[in-house]
Amino acid sequence: MKIKAQELRDQTRKKRKEEEKKLELQMEREREKERIRSGKELMEAKQILEDNERKRNIAFRNSEKEEEKRARDRIRWKLEQDKLERRVKLGLPPGHTASAELSIPVRGEIQKSLPVRSVAKSEHMRECLRCLRRNHKDDDARVQRAFQTLLIYVGNVAKNPDQEKFRKIRLSNPSFLDRVGSLIGGIEFLELCGFERTEAGEFLYLPRDKVDMATLYSAASELKSALTNPFFGLLSRDV
Repeated sequence: MKIKAQELRDQTRKKRKEEEKKLELQMEREREKERIRSGKELMEAKQILEDNERKRNIAFRNSEKEEEKRARDRIRWKLEQDKLERRVKLGLPPGHTASAELSIPVRGEIQKSLPVRSVAKSEHMRECLRCLRRNHKDDDARVQRAFQTLLIYVGNVAKNPDQEKFRKIRLSNPSFLDRVGSLIGGIEFLELCGFERTEAGEFLYLPRDKVDMATLYSAASELKSALTNPFFGLLSRDV
């Protein structure tokens, strides 16, 4: 009787172990399926991010090329106007100029391809940078450093919109004051990018829900144009 009872206990333990093993194998298969599914989702998300980044880079490069072309056309237009004015002052006939042939983009043409709000904000950004350049035209190195610093601020937010440290600037920071804060137009440019003064006036802060990638890319484009165009902000007419 005792032997039979022991056999039953052994069979029960054996059966329980087999069931536990089956359950463990089943759970392991489920975990493997979950890992595969998560891996696929991660790869798909990564591919989407890479595709979006590639599209943004292409759009940004095209924007840069257009701005460079506009800058060259503005310079040519200015040179032609100066030539025409000199001929008129000397009493010479105007002669043939290429002014009418230059493809200088006007606001109406730009507005056909870009939203009105975007163009208006870009114009305000450009005017801020012009103002900064004109007010400090005798210190070109400081102006260039300000443009480069602003580009770093904008680029950091665009690349890391979820990291608050890139969306928060202490106004009393000596480095910020020296490079941007003490220059006319510097803080205003950041405000056009979406930064806001905190209630205590201690920081410039860009809330996560107000990060606008189109605005940031537009700001970066204006800054790069200002950095590469030696006549930026110095001509009597910057179209």
